Amino acid sequence: MKPFKNEPFTDFTSKKNAVAFREALEKVHGELNKEYPLIIGGEKIFTEDKISSLNPSNTSETVGRVSKASPEMANRAIETANLKFEEWKTVPAKKRADYLFKAAKLMRKRKHEFSAWMVYEVGKNWAEADGDVAEAIDFMEFYAREMLRYDEGRKLIKIKGEENTQYYIPLGVGVVIPPWNFPLAILVGMTTAAFVTGNTVVLKPSSDSPVIASKFMELLSDIGLPDGVVNFLPGSGTLIGDLIVSHPLTRFISFTGSREVGLHINELAARSQPGQKWIKRVTAEMGGKDAILLDDELKSMDEAAAGVISAAFGYQGQKCSACSRVIVPEKIYEQFVDILVDKAANIKVGAADTNPGMAAVINKRSEESILNYIKKAVDEGGRIAFGGSKADNSGYFIQPTIIANVKSSDTIAQEEVFGPVLAVIKSKDFDDGLQIANGTEYGLTGAAYSKNKKKLQKAADEFFVGNLYLNRKCTGALVGVHPFGGFNMSGTCSKAGGFDYLLLFMQTKIVAEKKYK
Repeated sequence: MKPFKNEPFTDFTSKKNAVAFREALEKVHGELNKEYPLIIGGEKIFTEDKISSLNPSNTSETVGRVSKASPEMANRAIETANLKFEEWKTVPAKKRADYLFKAAKLMRKRKHEFSAWMVYEVGKNWAEADGDVAEAIDFMEFYAREMLRYDEGRKLIKIKGEENTQYYIPLGVGVVIPPWNFPLAILVGMTTAAFVTGNTVVLKPSSDSPVIASKFMELLSDIGLPDGVVNFLPGSGTLIGDLIVSHPLTRFISFTGSREVGLHINELAARSQPGQKWIKRVTAEMGGKDAILLDDELKSMDEAAAGVISAAFGYQGQKCSACSRVIVPEKIYEQFVDILVDKAANIKVGAADTNPGMAAVINKRSEESILNYIKKAVDEGGRIAFGGSKADNSGYFIQPTIIANVKSSDTIAQEEVFGPVLAVIKSKDFDDGLQIANGTEYGLTGAAYSKNKKKLQKAADEFFVGNLYLNRKCTGALVGVHPFGGFNMSGTCSKAGGFDYLLLFMQTKIVAEKKYK
């Protein structure tokens, strides 16, 4: 087996690649507005009640309509997964890993097609969509290899007269609840990690990206994954989400999303239900208020500004790792704001299929929330240095927005906005900036720019985040290179794409045997 290597990104400056991507966009556009079933134990079920998924760049366009599950179907999905677990847990690790290798190979062949679905359903430009698919492939390749490593067991200390062995065994039925912002990568990562370790899954996709999730279910069917290993359950969080989290047969929950929902899931899972035999395990990756901290001793102010702009406005700021705060020493504050404004002015905003710098935000609710945050920032004394309003009426477009004169205690500096809004906060110096950076309830990603090695070391020691980057932007984690997950209200620090991640889906068993002469 070849060593793991990250999937390369597509070079769209190549005419051949650009033509191939446009062909994929055309193909997918011709398949919009189809209906997709929920799937339980391999049975495809179409219901009258459906989720209509809209193109955020063109709200008159329906990407697809996906059947919604009822509470009765949710119970059935959990029970089906529980029955299947008794069989699936006995399947050898190598065979389970082979399914991931097959899925990665097939997704690689359909790479542009999966990307095109994300362009239309969640408003990713070409590079962002391509990166999402590459990460999904990476997760499958990496976790397949990791399962084989764990299957070798762990060497224990030897003692005379005994033979001792340590095994890793699966947990049971897992509920997987992925987000819409990485609708393929995170969904694939959480789902495949769960079933490659021998568990069965009830997958509840985001209602903002159910079509992409349906396409992944089609891929699992194409590789011959046995029915019932992954059960597909789109629907209301309130109606079926709470039910499947609380169900006594549910053994673990893997969630990525907002702080509020993550805490709610954790609370529900902590309540033991009648007939429940275990303490449920919750893996929750929630959110961030990520900061890039600047020193007045910079190698390049322009390079730092480019990193901030990319991290703040890539995919419309809709990443939990996005830079939503930049903390700038007063000595260079005004100059740096001017550079940020100049760079933001060059960002093209438009429909995702035209491959702009920024496309639409995910939905109307998000658009209204972001605009309300901008208004509140101004009400609290902030100054709009750039942007600040809607950019188009055909979809949920908001201009890249830079707000200066933000105080560290302001709402815009404390709460996760999840949109293209950057707060520029003034610090006295690097040490003061570090205190400001740590002054939220989150701790996901961060970055520090300086040419002073002592200050960079201080950031490494004291900047309290799960993923810290020095002299580079705070987005763009790679599987195996930057295991991802944060502290505090950012979640349980799962380190997705890392060498410890699969342990979250397994438990350890020790067998000690006395040996007779």
